Amino acid sequence: MNIDCPVPYSEDDVVQLGHGAGGRLTAELLDRLVLPALGRRPDGPLEDAALLPGGGELVVSTDSFVVSPLTFPGGDIGSLAVHGTVNDLAMRGALPLALTLAVIAEEGLPLAELRSVLDSAGKAAQQADVPVITGDTKVVGRGAADRLFLNTTGIGRRVPGLAPSSARARAGDAVLLSGPIGLHGTAVLSTREGLGFETDIASDTRPLHRLVRALAPFGDAVHSLRDPTRGGLAASLNEIARDAGVGVEIAESALPVPSAVAAACDLLGLDPLIVANEGCFVAFVAPDIADAALLALRAHPEGAQAVRIGHCTTAHAARVELRTLLGARRVVDMPSGEQLPRIC
Repeated sequence: MNIDCPVPYSEDDVVQLGHGAGGRLTAELLDRLVLPALGRRPDGPLEDAALLPGGGELVVSTDSFVVSPLTFPGGDIGSLAVHGTVNDLAMRGALPLALTLAVIAEEGLPLAELRSVLDSAGKAAQQADVPVITGDTKVVGRGAADRLFLNTTGIGRRVPGLAPSSARARAGDAVLLSGPIGLHGTAVLSTREGLGFETDIASDTRPLHRLVRALAPFGDAVHSLRDPTRGGLAASLNEIARDAGVGVEIAESALPVPSAVAAACDLLGLDPLIVANEGCFVAFVAPDIADAALLALRAHPEGAQAVRIGHCTTAHAARVELRTLLGARRVVDMPSGEQLPRIC
C-alpha cells in the first residue's frame, strides 16, 4: 500500500532559476531568507557595493559568474568576472584597488579551456589596471557543476566628491544612459541556443570605472548610478525608483536599442528593457548639469552613445513609466521571472 500523501508541489519550497534573475523573485529571496539569516536588514538600500565598515571611502563588492556558454561573441566568463566586479565598485563611485578570483571547476573540464578563460581574466584585469591579489581553486566531481563557475571580490576607493546611491535620486533629476542596451543578453542567448545572431551582436562587456571617473567634476550632483545587468534597465530603474521614493519617466524614442537587438527581441518575444547588459550604466543627475555630464560621457569611447532617456518626478512614486512611440504610457514593471537564465 502506498501511504505517500499526495501533497501538491509548492514552488515556494525550492530555489528557482528566477531567484537569480535580479528581479522580483531575487528581492523576495533576499528579504525573506538571505538577510534574516545573516542578521537584520541593513539600514538603507541594497547597492551594487557597500562601504567597508570603518574603512572610510573604501568600497567592497563580490559577484559570482555562471554564464553559459563560457565563451560568447565579445567576451567570456573570465573577462566578464573582472568587468562585473569592477563595474559594481564603480556604481558606488569607486575605482578598483584589488580583486580576488575564485575558481570552481568541474572534473573533466579541459585544461586548455581553463587556461584560456584565466588568461582572459588576467588580460581584463591588466586593462582595467587592477591587480588580482589572491584567489582560490576548487574542483568538484562530474555532474556536480556545469563546467566552470568564477567568483570575484573587489576592493575600491571612492573618487573624491562622488557618493552615488540608489536612494539619492530626486524629483527633477535627468536620467542618462551611457550606451546601447540589450547587447550582452542577446549575444549570450543567441550563442547558447544557436539562433544565428552571433555575427550581428556581440556582448558589450567592458569596465566602466573610467567613464564614472569622468563624472567626478560634477561631484554631489551625480545622485545615482546603476549598471543594468540582470533584469536589464527595467530592474535598475525600478530599484532606484523604489529606494529613492521617486517616479521615473522614460521615452521609448530615446532608448538606444540596436537594430539587431530589436530584431532578436521581436523574434524571441523579449522586451529589450529586461535584457541584461554588461557595458553601460544609468545615471541620475541634477538637471542643471545633465548636458555637461552627457558631453563628459561622450568624450570617452565607452560613452560615445550616451543619451538622456528621461527624468524623475514626484508623480507615481516608486513606479517607472514609459512614454511609447505612439504617445501612450505604460508601466515598466520589475521583472518577475527568469526569461534569460545563466546570462552572467
